[in-house]
Amino acid sequence: MSLPIANVGRIMKQVVPGSGKISKEGKQLMQECVTEFISFVTGEASAKCHKENRKTVNGDDICWALSSLGFDNFAEAISRYLYKYRLAHTHREQNLLSNNNNNKD
Repeated sequence: MSLPIANVGRIMKQVVPGSGKISKEGKQLMQECVTEFISFVTGEASAKCHKENRKTVNGDDICWALSSLGFDNFAEAISRYLYKYRLAHTHREQNLLSNNNNNKD
Protein backbone atom coordinates (compact mmCIF):
# COMPACT_ATOMS: atom_id res chain seq x y z
CA MET A 1 0.00 0.00 0.00
CA SER A 2 1.48 3.35 -1.05
CA LEU A 3 0.53 6.93 -1.69
CA PRO A 4 -0.54 7.46 -5.30
CA ILE A 5 2.50 8.32 -7.41
CA ALA A 6 0.63 11.25 -9.00
CA ASN A 7 0.11 12.83 -5.57
CA VAL A 8 3.76 12.34 -4.66
CA GLY A 9 4.79 13.89 -7.96
CA ARG A 10 2.53 16.92 -7.42
CA ILE A 11 3.97 17.54 -3.97
CA MET A 12 7.52 17.22 -5.25
CA LYS A 13 6.82 19.51 -8.21
CA GLN A 14 5.82 22.33 -5.83
CA VAL A 15 9.43 22.76 -4.70
CA VAL A 16 11.19 22.17 -8.02
CA PRO A 17 11.81 25.27 -10.19
CA GLY A 18 9.38 25.68 -13.08
CA SER A 19 11.82 24.38 -15.66
CA GLY A 20 12.87 21.46 -13.43
CA LYS A 21 11.71 17.91 -13.90
CA ILE A 22 11.46 14.86 -11.68
CA SER A 23 12.24 11.43 -13.07
CA LYS A 24 9.89 8.49 -12.67
CA GLU A 25 12.58 6.80 -10.60
CA GLY A 26 12.79 9.85 -8.31
CA LYS A 27 9.03 9.84 -7.78
CA GLN A 28 9.01 6.11 -7.08
CA LEU A 29 11.86 6.40 -4.58
CA MET A 30 10.09 9.23 -2.76
CA GLN A 31 6.85 7.24 -2.80
CA GLU A 32 8.60 4.33 -1.08
CA CYS A 33 10.26 6.65 1.46
CA VAL A 34 7.10 8.49 2.49
CA THR A 35 5.15 5.25 2.70
CA GLU A 36 7.80 3.76 4.98
CA PHE A 37 7.92 6.94 7.09
CA ILE A 38 4.13 6.97 7.55
CA SER A 39 4.16 3.29 8.49
CA PHE A 40 7.03 3.82 10.94
CA VAL A 41 5.34 6.72 12.75
CA THR A 42 1.91 5.12 12.72
CA GLY A 43 3.32 1.87 14.09
CA GLU A 44 4.86 3.73 17.02
CA ALA A 45 1.61 5.59 17.71
CA SER A 46 -0.37 2.36 17.41
CA ALA A 47 1.90 0.59 19.91
CA LYS A 48 1.28 3.42 22.39
CA CYS A 49 -2.47 3.07 21.92
CA HIS A 50 -2.26 -0.69 22.36
CA LYS A 51 -0.38 -0.26 25.67
CA GLU A 52 -3.09 2.16 26.79
CA ASN A 53 -5.87 -0.26 25.69
CA ARG A 54 -7.15 2.15 23.06
CA LYS A 55 -8.18 1.22 19.54
CA THR A 56 -8.05 4.64 17.86
CA VAL A 57 -4.86 6.47 16.95
CA ASN A 58 -5.45 10.23 17.14
CA GLY A 59 -3.45 13.30 16.21
CA ASP A 60 -1.90 13.60 19.65
CA ASP A 61 -0.61 10.03 19.32
CA ILE A 62 1.03 10.89 15.99
CA CYS A 63 2.68 13.96 17.55
CA TRP A 64 3.92 11.83 20.45
CA ALA A 65 5.28 9.20 18.07
CA LEU A 66 7.12 11.79 15.99
CA SER A 67 8.72 13.20 19.11
CA SER A 68 9.60 9.81 20.60
CA LEU A 69 11.24 8.78 17.32
CA GLY A 70 13.43 11.90 17.34
CA PHE A 71 11.47 13.96 14.84
CA ASP A 72 10.93 16.84 17.29
CA ASN A 73 10.79 19.50 14.58
CA PHE A 74 8.03 17.60 12.80
CA ALA A 75 6.22 16.98 16.09
CA GLU A 76 6.21 20.70 16.90
CA ALA A 77 4.94 21.66 13.44
CA ILE A 78 2.25 18.97 13.47
CA SER A 79 1.18 19.98 16.99
CA ARG A 80 0.69 23.58 15.83
CA TYR A 81 -1.26 22.38 12.80
CA LEU A 82 -3.39 20.09 14.98
CA TYR A 83 -4.19 22.97 17.34
CA LYS A 84 -5.24 25.21 14.44
CA TYR A 85 -7.26 22.39 12.87
CA ARG A 86 -9.15 21.76 16.10
CA LEU A 87 -9.74 25.47 16.60
CA ALA A 88 -11.15 25.82 13.08
CA HIS A 89 -13.31 22.72 13.57
CA THR A 90 -14.71 24.15 16.82
CA HIS A 91 -15.48 27.48 15.15
CA ARG A 92 -17.17 25.70 12.25
CA GLU A 93 -19.37 23.70 14.62
CA GLN A 94 -20.27 26.85 16.58
CA ASN A 95 -21.21 28.65 13.37
CA LEU A 96 -23.39 25.75 12.27
CA LEU A 97 -25.16 25.71 15.63
CA SER A 98 -25.59 29.47 15.52
CA ASN A 99 -27.01 29.34 11.99
CA ASN A 100 -29.39 26.55 12.93
CA ASN A 101 -30.61 28.51 15.95
CA ASN A 102 -31.08 31.65 13.84
CA ASN A 103 -33.09 29.71 11.25
CA LYS A 104 -35.45 28.43 13.96
CA ASP A 105 -36.34 31.97 15.01
